[in-house]
Amino acid sequence: MALIDVAAREIHAKIVYYGPGLSGKTTNLQVVHASLPEHVKSQLVSIDTEAERTLFFDFLPLDVGTVHGYRLRLQLYTVPGQNLYRQTRLAVLSGADGVVFVADAQRERLADNLQSLRELAQNLIRQGKRFTDFPLVLQYNKMDLANALPLPVLDSYLNPMRAPRFPAIAVRSIGVIETLRAIVKIVIDRL
Repeated sequence: MALIDVAAREIHAKIVYYGPGLSGKTTNLQVVHASLPEHVKSQLVSIDTEAERTLFFDFLPLDVGTVHGYRLRLQLYTVPGQNLYRQTRLAVLSGADGVVFVADAQRERLADNLQSLRELAQNLIRQGKRFTDFPLVLQYNKMDLANALPLPVLDSYLNPMRAPRFPAIAVRSIGVIETLRAIVKIVIDRL
């Protein structure tokens, strides 16, 4: 839940990038971090395994400017996608104001995407939130690959709730900032 500090005129909001392992969650934060001007750039904190897989989470604090006279500070997190870290995903999701679900568009990853999306819905319900009302944006990553499913197919399986969705190629910075802007707008509108 967002923290609004009236005295300091600041809003702190938490956005979590959720999805199956190797879908591109960490790459999204790396692209956002790389796109920041040097004078506002903060440190991207990643806790990785030796194989550079996210072990606990990635964290990127982001100051996005002023909204209605309040300084908006975002905390961007990723969750580890590996099945082993189910409880970690639940813990990182706690207190989130919005979620970017990063799906791997490759045909053979559809089942992983569906399982991860179901888990996200269950985890939100465990925290007393309604999945269908929660601020959510979907990103279909790896759309450049030959085995990527077409947008209508991805929508039919992953987006029956008709959340905003963006095709992306995160490693080439395509669709990353648009996805972030969309979730920030939804979160701000909810505040």
